[in-house]
Amino acid sequence: MRNKVNLAKDKFMTGVFYAVAGFFLLLLFAFAGYVIIKGFGGAKPYMFSFTREGIGNQFFNTVYLVFLSLVISVPIGIMAGIYMAEYAKEGKLTKFLRICIETLSSLPSIVVGLFGYLVFIVATHQQWNLFSGALAVAILSLPLIATTTEDAFRSLPDSYKKGSIGMGATLRQTITTVLLPAAAPRIITGVILAAGRGFGEAAALLYTAGMSTDINWSSWNLASPTCALNPFRPGETLALNIWASRTEALGADATQIANLSSAVLMVMVLAFSLLAHVLEHRIRRNMGEKA
Repeated sequence: MRNKVNLAKDKFMTGVFYAVAGFFLLLLFAFAGYVIIKGFGGAKPYMFSFTREGIGNQFFNTVYLVFLSLVISVPIGIMAGIYMAEYAKEGKLTKFLRICIETLSSLPSIVVGLFGYLVFIVATHQQWNLFSGALAVAILSLPLIATTTEDAFRSLPDSYKKGSIGMGATLRQTITTVLLPAAAPRIITGVILAAGRGFGEAAALLYTAGMSTDINWSSWNLASPTCALNPFRPGETLALNIWASRTEALGADATQIANLSSAVLMVMVLAFSLLAHVLEHRIRRNMGEKA
């Protein structure tokens, strides 16, 4: 009798959890569908152009800034996670580092933006630029990548490390040839989350990347302030464009520009996540085939 009651409770709780998961999934689809349909539904062709009237430049700035931030944060974050998992010994220093990482991960983005403005703009006597924005976003991404990397290494079976060292490999060789490839899928997940935050970040970029964009697509001189690939030029992203269009813009199509920017940003995040998950799946499959 007691087993039947427990079984009924298990089925009931399983149904509750499925219902909660389904509700959030439905909410996600409804939200994404609303933003995408409303954004693309009233869009006009000129809004997709790489001119002052369109959002093409802001689209490029968003991708370029996230790329720069990942170039900075991914190597540092992975090395920090490897150090915490494989080299750091339990003690006061390790505890202090963990407190620093936890504190950094809980900082409001506006605080990081103000820090970036004081350090990367004022202290260096620079104007607003994409590189400063990338540094600010990298600061926000570092704790996530470091924590994900550490957890990925700690979750690996001990036999991976012991088997490699038992065959004569050094710890460095074991990390680079055995542990890091095995932990790569989970690390990619952390990078996905970090990139997603970078795509939608606005507060930290208000004081660092700037609110203007002037790109000359016929100029490829990196020293030119209008070169698209110059990281030291101001660059408004899609998230900043949404904020500006809804609060400061006076144009007749400002609302629709904001809606279109929101839709494009949503599609970008979804496409990047799907692409990254496909890459992660292929890595897991290749590892399984090799095994």
